[in-house]
Amino acid sequence: MDNEKDKSCQGNYDLFRELDPAALQKKFLNALLKIQNVRRGSIWMKRGRTYVCVEAAGIDSENIVGVTLDAGSPSIVGWVIENGKMTIAKPGSDRRHNREVESHFAIKSSQILCFPLLIDGQVFGAVQVIDTHPDGIYLNLDSSHLSPLQALVEVCSISLWNAMRYSREKKKNRRLSSTLSRIEKENTIIGQSKAFHTSMKLVKSYADTDFNVLITGESGTGKELVAERLHRDSARVNSPFLAQNCSAIPETLLESELFGYKKGAFTGATRDRSGLFEAADGGTVFLDEIGDMPMGTQAALLRVLQKNEIKPLGDSRVQYINVRIIAATNKDLVGMIRENQFRQDLYYRLSILPVHLPPLRDRREDIPLLARHFLYTESKKAKIPEKKIAPETIHHLVAYTWPGNIRELENLIRYLMVTTQDEIIKPGDLPEHIREASPDEITKHTDPMPSDPQTNGAQCLRDISAMTWPDLEKAYVRALMEKFNWNITWAAKASGINRSTFASRMRKLDIHRGTGPSL
Repeated sequence: MDNEKDKSCQGNYDLFRELDPAALQKKFLNALLKIQNVRRGSIWMKRGRTYVCVEAAGIDSENIVGVTLDAGSPSIVGWVIENGKMTIAKPGSDRRHNREVESHFAIKSSQILCFPLLIDGQVFGAVQVIDTHPDGIYLNLDSSHLSPLQALVEVCSISLWNAMRYSREKKKNRRLSSTLSRIEKENTIIGQSKAFHTSMKLVKSYADTDFNVLITGESGTGKELVAERLHRDSARVNSPFLAQNCSAIPETLLESELFGYKKGAFTGATRDRSGLFEAADGGTVFLDEIGDMPMGTQAALLRVLQKNEIKPLGDSRVQYINVRIIAATNKDLVGMIRENQFRQDLYYRLSILPVHLPPLRDRREDIPLLARHFLYTESKKAKIPEKKIAPETIHHLVAYTWPGNIRELENLIRYLMVTTQDEIIKPGDLPEHIREASPDEITKHTDPMPSDPQTNGAQCLRDISAMTWPDLEKAYVRALMEKFNWNITWAAKASGINRSTFASRMRKLDIHRGTGPSL
């Protein structure tokens, strides 16, 4: 007897430990059926104004799982859920019974015992234990038996609710992890400078249209990332985004890559091949280094822009396509037009929506942010501890001119991750050509102080005496910012006040890059 009791306790313990809602529902229902010595039962959940069967046992159980009952229709489970009370019902005579559910069952229910599933006094479902004997003789309805059974149902209700909540949180975490993983794989565009935000504001507005975009900027400024952002934020996001670099590719090869070819079009063309435009139909084509496209290919591209048609090499027929073209270049296309190296009509077709990406030296405020971002992302990729950058190192990075722009900075960070032995990257870890850059190099041609105090001192004093205090403060703050190339940290340090106070004064004086002098 004690062994049976121990087995029962162990069974209940295993039941309460289950965290999978589907498995727990099945175990819970089978335990109740075994206690009551019947073979049919079901569990129902409240979903808005309906009740859904989520688990069933016994003959015809496969025909009831998934059944939905409207709250306005009669049902035993509906009555129990709405009233929050246990009930006993005889389907043949009880008007609450929904006869349609069992209309096609070979064996009908003769007596139903139904309990509410509660959590903190709120009903979220119901469980039915059903006797199918014609005389309804199997259910034990003695109060001495029902009372502990109801207590078991209440405890199992809590376990089931916790398991459902755990499952929901687990799914939410999976979705979050999936989103974070996708975001990490996507190339992120980062910046806080005014020049960056001006460009990104244009990009955001361009994404909502279907016009062609021309992205200009030096090599390494992130033109392809912007093209990807334009596609990702457009209505074409679920269609292909295909890229082709037009640089250093022979004209015939470039045309075949873009427009495809027919079998026999040239030596080696042993089969038909689709080109980039056909493959990207409905999506976006990104043409990088468009300034290097040969004149003959430019004419074929113009036909795509004018008529939305392509003609594969060796084919006499045209094919109609629907693509958005985003082009990019680091060259002066207007100058190339004057030298007859680029078609003027193609330029106007491509540059309906122009956007220029500033070089990194014109957005120095973004350098610390980008450096730390690359350290974080590259460390995660390499699965190594993330290194930190010393403030003095940041000063050198900001002072450097970055001819290779963001790409050069990203590659430097990769280099430093491998070559720096300590956890903190110090100035001595930098390559010599970057280490030699200093804040003074930025400002040696922009020092606002008079070069000859003896000559200019009197004039300077007269100018100052003619100013109001707010004008004087504004001129001083602007002069500091221009001296330190709009680096607030350096300017604040030179002024002798902390950075937050200095930034606050800048906001109150309405000083930002691009505003004119106050005098």
